[in-house]
Amino acid sequence: MLPGINFQPTFFLGFMLGFIIGTTLHEFMHAYSAYRLGDDTAQRMGRITLNPFAHFDPLGFFMGILLALGVGLLAWGRPVPVNPYALKGGRRGMSIVAFAGPVANLALAGALLPLYRFGEGLLPVEVTQVLGYMILINLFLFAFNLIPIPPLDGFNILSGILPNYWVVVLEPIRRYSLPILLGLIFVVPLAGRLFGMSLDLVSVALRPIIGGLSRIFLG
Repeated sequence: MLPGINFQPTFFLGFMLGFIIGTTLHEFMHAYSAYRLGDDTAQRMGRITLNPFAHFDPLGFFMGILLALGVGLLAWGRPVPVNPYALKGGRRGMSIVAFAGPVANLALAGALLPLYRFGEGLLPVEVTQVLGYMILINLFLFAFNLIPIPPLDGFNILSGILPNYWVVVLEPIRRYSLPILLGLIFVVPLAGRLFGMSLDLVSVALRPIIGGLSRIFLG
């Protein structure tokens, strides 16, 4: 077994099921909401489907496996292409499309909750643990994607509700989306550790949100 890998069967299964189903629903809702608002780009590319393979990204899936083994930091599905100029409502329409993805993850967590709650004592312990991890993963996907930095959904939501002045100011940031995201997740925390400081800003921002949601959903 590779150094650092921590294989826990129930966590691995719960993570991968939650990630695959959650990512599929997330991208499906982006595609479907864009189509309902007038943009058929995703529909023409076969993305309005619940078939996970339509939303499959090989590298993102591999990174998901690493996360499930406790050695990764980021995973993703294949982004849905959206033409904002074809959407009804313009920027407002784009914010709706962006918000639909995280909401799908929250809805999935809610749909799994009754089975988790009422399954305790009726289902094998391992099954309820898997369900619990599936819920947690989708709560994380909900919260993480709402961070208002590109290329995450939160940035498109923010761009859709801000006054025009701020959109003009913020829009140039989009071209640096990948360096910004990777910097916050990898570079800044690593630099903090080198200098003996805690600079994991993403975890600091998400911890109270996910903690609160977990208490609401899982008790």
